[in-house]
Amino acid sequence: MRCPFCQNDDTRVVDSRLTEDRDAVRRRRECEACNERFSTVEEANLKLPFIVKSNGDRENYDESKLARGLQRALEKRPVESDQIEQILHRIKRNLLTCGEREINAREIGELVMNELRVVDQVAYVRFASVYRSFQDVDAFSDEIKRLQAETIRGRRATRSKAGGANNTNPGKLER
Repeated sequence: MRCPFCQNDDTRVVDSRLTEDRDAVRRRRECEACNERFSTVEEANLKLPFIVKSNGDRENYDESKLARGLQRALEKRPVESDQIEQILHRIKRNLLTCGEREINAREIGELVMNELRVVDQVAYVRFASVYRSFQDVDAFSDEIKRLQAETIRGRRATRSKAGGANNTNPGKLER
């Protein structure tokens, strides 16, 4: 690896560690010529699938667009920014590992809703109202009733499984 300070091609690895999410390797390097130290990050080079919009247009995955949608849904809600980053990371990882070259935007919307349902139910309803284009109060009411029923079923399942493992990846893309 070339030194960013003196452009020398001879550098050596001083230390290697996995990143916190264990998806990359952080390497501490030292230049053999100028003795300056710098860090690099090495990760697998996987391609994200193209997103197929409802009108048939195809576009590249845009994480900032997804982040804006999440932030709008989570506005003034008690959700930390690191939780939003974790949601974005899980969705991106899911897309990277799904093995598809193209994926419908609707499937990404479903992944987001699955994540929001677990993190913040108000944000879930906000996102669902836009995503599913609710036209009237009845559509809101129906979605809230569905969410309440799921919550009750989830509580019952948790009680009956006392000590069982919880789903740690609510946004898993099913293929």
